[in-house]
Amino acid sequence: MGADPRRWKALAVCLIAGFVTWLDISIVNVALPSIRVALDAPPSALQWVVSGYAFAFGLLLVPAGRFGDTHGRRNVFLFGAALFALASAAAGAAPESSWLITARVVQGAAAGVIAPQVTGLIQQLFQGAERGRAFGLLGATMSISTAVGPLLGGLLIQFSGQREGWRHVLHVSIPISLIAMVLAYRYVPGRPAGKRQRESMDPVGVLLLAAGVLLLILPLVEGRAWPGQGKWLLILAGAVVLTGFVGWERWYGKRHDPIVDLSLFRRGSYALGTLLALLYFGGFTAIFFIITQYLQEGLHYSALRAGWVSAAFALGSALSAALGGRVVVRFGRPLVVFGLVLVTLGLGATEPATRLVSGQNAAWAIAAPLFVAGVGNGLIVSPNQTLTLSAVPVAEAGVAGGVLQTGQRIGASVGIAAVGSAHGIYAASFQQALLVNIMFVLAALAAGVADVFVERRADRRPG
Repeated sequence: MGADPRRWKALAVCLIAGFVTWLDISIVNVALPSIRVALDAPPSALQWVVSGYAFAFGLLLVPAGRFGDTHGRRNVFLFGAALFALASAAAGAAPESSWLITARVVQGAAAGVIAPQVTGLIQQLFQGAERGRAFGLLGATMSISTAVGPLLGGLLIQFSGQREGWRHVLHVSIPISLIAMVLAYRYVPGRPAGKRQRESMDPVGVLLLAAGVLLLILPLVEGRAWPGQGKWLLILAGAVVLTGFVGWERWYGKRHDPIVDLSLFRRGSYALGTLLALLYFGGFTAIFFIITQYLQEGLHYSALRAGWVSAAFALGSALSAALGGRVVVRFGRPLVVFGLVLVTLGLGATEPATRLVSGQNAAWAIAAPLFVAGVGNGLIVSPNQTLTLSAVPVAEAGVAGGVLQTGQRIGASVGIAAVGSAHGIYAASFQQALLVNIMFVLAALAAGVADVFVERRADRRPG
């Protein structure tokens, strides 16, 4: 059977969908000060506006991916895009913070429905070098959309006004989602004819995973609002629930298809690559949350000016992402390690730069190290995905990709909650939060270095 002649047009649809779902992670950051004033929202509510999206995004990836495998990826894609547009409309119309948080959670869930259809379609439509190129383009799109979000949000607020501009920031996804739906109906292939397989969706596994991650996040997000030290016991409870999740998946996997196939983690490179993704996204996604908050609330930058700072990161990512996709097969995991070193150096220089150049000139000082971090980012996201999934047989690639993305989203959710728990003077809070970011990236670097040694040991093994 030859390659589908519509595959590159279908890829364009996938990139549009990938752009809008990742854009909504970061674009809302510059709107948070306006939301706080307009809706009289407490700090914990603002954190949920960001982390609630990432949390719901992560939980739907694997079950939605399995549902797409059995019911047709195009139909599930269309449903997810429609739900995303409706949730975006509801978020932009929110009269108070609880409404907004709920809409953002639904929006994140819709993104979680769309994302595995995108990766599944790439694996379905492309083979060999073309597949690597397609994943490279997706990785570049993800990196750039996350980085340009604050800039686009700043532009919308600048031209729409501080009071109501945040609503337009949340509505920007609607036309993009509708365009993706129209193009998907025309270019994305439907489910092949044949008998549909019915598979269990493992609802107990989904609930245990959701409860465990929620228990981990709650004390971080609500740390200042909840008095006393008892709240930190929720983290221990979360660890217990996640341990129960692992036990359930082992038992359930002997009889049915579990939500997470634990046998995947017996492959060292896959396990370490997934861990690397989880840790890195814990630091990467939260970078724009803390920088835009510091510039707007601490230095009183406009939303547009704060957004421009992130353009340096976007430019660095754009320059290196395409290159990373092309050379990853030649250099392997050391390329990702090099990228992590660059991100660490860039973030490490960001806070000292604000002390060397203070006040309204701080943006210029921050831009240079963020550019370095952006270059490193482009060598991490897509290359890590390519290398991590290369260790998995094609027959298991769909579930493996879903688990990898779930780790990314959970890491992002925990990371945003962790940096948001730093409070006090804005400069001090920025310093503390940036340190949290760096610790996440350093932990990811340790996982990358470990994988390099594991791979070299395997290469030296006889036979």
